[in-house]
Amino acid sequence: MHNARETSQPNTVAAIVIAWNEAEALRLILPELPRDAIDELIVVDGGSTDGTPDVAAALEATVIQQPGRGYGDACWAGAQEASADILVYLDGDYADDPSEFMRVLEPLRAGRADLVVGSRNGPGSDADALPSHQRVGNQLACLLIRILYRVRMEDIGSFRAIRRETLVSLGMREMTYGWPVEMVVKAARAGLRIENVPVRYRRRIGYSKVGGTLKGSLKAGGLMIAVILRHAVRRPRS
Repeated sequence: MHNARETSQPNTVAAIVIAWNEAEALRLILPELPRDAIDELIVVDGGSTDGTPDVAAALEATVIQQPGRGYGDACWAGAQEASADILVYLDGDYADDPSEFMRVLEPLRAGRADLVVGSRNGPGSDADALPSHQRVGNQLACLLIRILYRVRMEDIGSFRAIRRETLVSLGMREMTYGWPVEMVVKAARAGLRIENVPVRYRRRIGYSKVGGTLKGSLKAGGLMIAVILRHAVRRPRS
């Protein structure tokens, strides 16, 4: 198993917000983040047409344009931009509650975990924030991870924290919506400590690019399942 990390490690923090046409939501998210606990605030823009970069810049965030396409590409672009020791990811649609930032950060900063994943079932969560078909697909993915990797996952959420050096060591390759589950399965294969933290999850602001349609949810769910199965049959890296 992976050795426990020491709490004396450097703990500078980067908040990485993934955004695509989220100007309205960012006006709420960025001011509500605990800025005194954040050393770098980065908004990764996926080619917005609603003024998202201008809103983010006005709220004192560093704005970068992702070089390619896909959710994973945006996440990786944020990691490359950051120089902080710890990366905390959240989506820019206001479904991830900024007030839960410290809850997600704490297990990693305290040295209890190597990867923290927010479970979208915390107190105050909106029952209908996740469409039923998206919830079922997520539960199936968690079940497969439990069976194949012996890791108990409650959710594959977007709100998560990981050390930058740990993320780099995982060798992430999935530049689509398979990125979140790839991070989990690669961490599991490496024997890292994964902790689920219940966080409040809300109805997003604006239109969902994935969960808003059955077709989009099925496509994303299929990618997640494919990533889980693909890595299950590969030999762990020596």
